[in-house]
Amino acid sequence: MRTTYREATVDSVVAGLEADGYVVVEGVLSADEVAATRADLQSVLASTPTGRNDFEGFATQRVYALFAKTRAFDGPATDPLLLGVLDRVLGPHQLSAPVGIQIGPGEKAQVLHRDDSIYPLPTPHGEVVLNTMWPFDDFTSENGATRLVPGSHRDHAAPHESGTVVAEMPAGSAMFYLGSLWHGGGANRTDRPRLGVILEYAAAWLRPQENHVLAVPRDVVATLPKRLQELLGYNIYPPFVGYVDGHHPRRCLQRAEPGDPPA
Repeated sequence: MRTTYREATVDSVVAGLEADGYVVVEGVLSADEVAATRADLQSVLASTPTGRNDFEGFATQRVYALFAKTRAFDGPATDPLLLGVLDRVLGPHQLSAPVGIQIGPGEKAQVLHRDDSIYPLPTPHGEVVLNTMWPFDDFTSENGATRLVPGSHRDHAAPHESGTVVAEMPAGSAMFYLGSLWHGGGANRTDRPRLGVILEYAAAWLRPQENHVLAVPRDVVATLPKRLQELLGYNIYPPFVGYVDGHHPRRCLQRAEPGDPPA
């Protein structure tokens, strides 16, 4: 399914996810927002190494600890449409693996995989992971746009490459896709890198892929909006999973001072 940010609703995005496993929403970010964010990320990428294995990509740079290195995604991570979809698909949720991904020229296609496969849950199971991909270059079949297998969230067998479609989309879009959907990064057959950012969310009762409490300094988290603090792990999964010394973890932020070690 493909729509625009102006036309998209929580109901329409959830319906598209249920039908196909993914939805492309165009026009979420303005051209100015895309340019500013891209420039900010380039300063981070200047000191970011390339990947260490086939999955990361030997010609691909990955920006981990994203919320420790840039403020560009504070708004996108708490976008009302996104939060509404997360509430419907996952219920209580948290950021799991936010990461910038710049696929370099010559990078080969990533193996098809499911993002929720890292959790040892019996299949079938309810949705526990929801991803969003934010392109800061136009994504094309030539420069490494994400490959997806529509409908594969309903099929537990590994799909064949012939069943993939390429998620071409303009910079400033956001693509929602389920953690149970088979997908993989594409090959970059151009002479320029392709930049995108994944904001991945998981059900709040699961351990997130990245340990944000250590990755993002506590004095930085203390300055962030309350909802983003919660998404970074300073929250309670009802009735009381995640407490600190018998209290809500937000109290750690209220005591934080610049220069303090992580909570």
